[in-house]
Amino acid sequence: MSGELTTRVTTNELQYGPQGPISADSPFTTRQLSRLDEALTLSSRETGLTFSVYVGEFKAPTRAHAEALFERLDDASVLVAVSPGQRALHIVTGPESSKRLPNRACALAALAMRASFTNGDLTGGLVTGLRMLADSAGNR
Repeated sequence: MSGELTTRVTTNELQYGPQGPISADSPFTTRQLSRLDEALTLSSRETGLTFSVYVGEFKAPTRAHAEALFERLDDASVLVAVSPGQRALHIVTGPESSKRLPNRACALAALAMRASFTNGDLTGGLVTGLRMLADSAGNR
């Protein structure tokens, strides 16, 4: 998970979460980060897939930027990339994870996330989306 609001993200931030203290411009509180961490951990543990979250600005075209971020992950990963300021959401799957997460499942999760985002609940939307994706992927 990445709580960074910049486009410069390392593989460690995508795979293992933000490092160091929470910055003043972070969109998340400590409690919200804890909820996201728990959702990421449970989703990954239950499915055997590696779930990651990116929150920050995208370069245009936004889908290409999300796919470039995904290239830093492995084939059994799922990236949920969100740019609240640009009103953009992308779910990117790899060759292995796409076998268990068809486009329809990703679209339904995206729809649920957008509903929460529209109501101003970024954390709740991400947690809901991760749970829906994990449920769709099923157990290992």
